[in-house]
Amino acid sequence: MTDGSVKRVCLAYSGGLDTSVILRWLIETYDCEVVAYCADVGQEEELDGLPEKAKASGAVDCVIRDLREEFARDYVYPAIQGNALYEGTYFLGTALARPVIGKHHVEVARETGCDAIAHGATGKGNDQVRFELAYRALAPDLKVIAPWREWDLRSRTDCMAYAQKYSIPITATVKKPYSIDRNLLHISFEGGVLEDPWRAPDQSMFVMTTNPEEAPDTAAEVIIGFEKGLPVSLDGQALGPAALLARANQLAGAHGVGRVDMVENRFVGLKSRGVYETPGGTLLHAAHRAVESITMDREVMHERDRLMPRFAELIYNGFWFSPEMKFVRAALDESQTNVTGEARVRLYKGGLQVTGRRSPVSLYSEALSSFEDAGEADTYVQADATGFIHLQGLRLTGE
Repeated sequence: MTDGSVKRVCLAYSGGLDTSVILRWLIETYDCEVVAYCADVGQEEELDGLPEKAKASGAVDCVIRDLREEFARDYVYPAIQGNALYEGTYFLGTALARPVIGKHHVEVARETGCDAIAHGATGKGNDQVRFELAYRALAPDLKVIAPWREWDLRSRTDCMAYAQKYSIPITATVKKPYSIDRNLLHISFEGGVLEDPWRAPDQSMFVMTTNPEEAPDTAAEVIIGFEKGLPVSLDGQALGPAALLARANQLAGAHGVGRVDMVENRFVGLKSRGVYETPGGTLLHAAHRAVESITMDREVMHERDRLMPRFAELIYNGFWFSPEMKFVRAALDESQTNVTGEARVRLYKGGLQVTGRRSPVSLYSEALSSFEDAGEADTYVQADATGFIHLQGLRLTGE
């Protein structure tokens, strides 16, 4: 049975079991042509041969886009500027990649004459929301097809049987201990054996980070330079966003920095256990906060801090292209105008420590802060604190 409501569908395609099966299912269900679209956001999967594989499964075309630089520059870096952490822990690696993937998904669909768009996200996760909100914001006229919410396949075993029926080329096996998502910012692991929140992750599963117990016995120090809140250099070498993030991943990962194991609240209402590796992101966030500490006005910083959880929530929930995100980002951008300088960070066996910060536009005054007599009388009279404390304490007296 076919559905003739669409003629050509653009499918977000990875070449794995799910999207390979979805590709054929779209053809059989909608009697349509399918254009496969693959976004390279630094997942480091082998992309050679992907067009041939897609066409072997029935695609009329396969478009691959290298989005690594755009992802780092326009999505990861703004999140660092805003110190975005979801529920105080998650660096939003998967959530930040979804809007750039969705943006180009729409572009490819337009360029290849598609009237519908499809993705392989399940009906229980956040990604279906993130992708589809991006589609709604950027191309509300395109029909959205979400096979996991429509078909009668319910497991990987079902998918493998479907692939065998239609001679779809796959290399998957039934056993899958957990789900993995990788990009230039992080790797996430969830599902499978990790669904038991008491079970510790297997050390063998980590990819980007060394086991802290096996990390070098000698600490490393790294200097990160910032301009207006954006990372621009590492150990004095100017680097573009993708290259700097990749180098930060290598340095921090070698010392076991960046592992997170948490149970988070998904937007759809479920709790989910996730294990993450974000070595470079952890380093850049710490360095950024250190430079802010000497360059940001106190009240601006505190107002920005009030926006931090909201900013992270908007990213996590998929509202990157929303009016409220535009408003929040404008405020965050304004807060970063003076955040220029360098931070020195020490990496050692899974931990990091800021050991120095400096800036040509620093608001920090050693003379004013010193406990020694450094000639501060003209600008800071210690006796003035008596009246300041008295006024602050008026409401505490109960009178």
